Amino acid sequence: MTGQLAFVESPVQLLNVLEWAHTQSPGGRTAPSTGGPADVAPPLTVVVLSPTDPMSRGQLRRMAQLARDQGLAVHWQEARGGRGALVRTLRELAGPLRSAERVIIGDPFSRYVQLLLTLFAPRHLTVVDDGTATMEFAAQLGRGERLVRWHRKGSLGPRELVLAPVTALARRRLAPARRRTVEIFTSLPVEAPPGVTVTENAYAWTRDAFGPPLLTGGADLVGTSLVETGVVDADHYARVVSELARVHGATRYFAHRRESAEKLHRIAVETGLQVVRPDLPLELIARRGPIGRTVVSFPSTVVHTLPLALAGTGVKVAVIDIAPEWLRATASPRAQGFLSGITGTAAHEVDRLTSRAAHPSDRLEFG
Repeated sequence: MTGQLAFVESPVQLLNVLEWAHTQSPGGRTAPSTGGPADVAPPLTVVVLSPTDPMSRGQLRRMAQLARDQGLAVHWQEARGGRGALVRTLRELAGPLRSAERVIIGDPFSRYVQLLLTLFAPRHLTVVDDGTATMEFAAQLGRGERLVRWHRKGSLGPRELVLAPVTALARRRLAPARRRTVEIFTSLPVEAPPGVTVTENAYAWTRDAFGPPLLTGGADLVGTSLVETGVVDADHYARVVSELARVHGATRYFAHRRESAEKLHRIAVETGLQVVRPDLPLELIARRGPIGRTVVSFPSTVVHTLPLALAGTGVKVAVIDIAPEWLRATASPRAQGFLSGITGTAAHEVDRLTSRAAHPSDRLEFG
């Protein structure tokens, strides 16, 4: 494994590595990993630092095959596979990391990636999207702050205190320096930190490879894991999903891969929606189709990515504001502002839906 090395831990990260590779190759085609006359960039190898949850692993297996079909080399690493996995992973990746001209990562907040960065400083670094966390990463890097996920509480717990030196060194390795360039490849509206290059991800590979989709009547809803991360109250969430389904005539609910089976069962029983667990990132599912003429989402990356992936198809994307009353008492103080920022920076083609959500009789309205 030489040249360029990408570390991915989620299906969306791997999709965005494919999008990045697409922009680097002649004529917009993803560059193969084996050398050849058409190659301009060094060969790219994708290392999957496999997660443990079954939904993520299944989607990653399918995304890995898509990447292989595009000519990329994909190495599946059981990085969390029991005792000794960490040491084994570091030993196997030490040589490739030292020789890589560029390292591509999808989650700068990942403890695993941060540990790798503390051991091996890349010459060139690219960060691709792994959800809306890219916005927070760019902001924290620009302000010189420690890297903390937006939904975490501000104080450091015992685990964070132990890992604080790793995080601090990784943050320095994620910043541009005299011998290191840093690029953020994103579909999100981020302000470039000093010395960092921001490159637009327009989802050109997705549009070239799939669709256009068949459009169905009515609407599809896009789920979120905000309940699972402790941000949104479960009862408020279930009630709003029911109201959205009724108002928009929705028939399907596309589940986030981290949503719990219990919550999804409740949604199916209380709303009659068909709960769909996608086997690929939603951008690809929507582009392949069939998809509703309206897609309604809670604040998440898809309110930025779906308008790009579905450009020219006639599909309308709408986002529902998260009212303060929905938040749990244990939610991070930064949660409301961050979620409002996602909604407020959505593309101008995206409709905003608001709700006076303090009482069950309140109705959802267009904002």
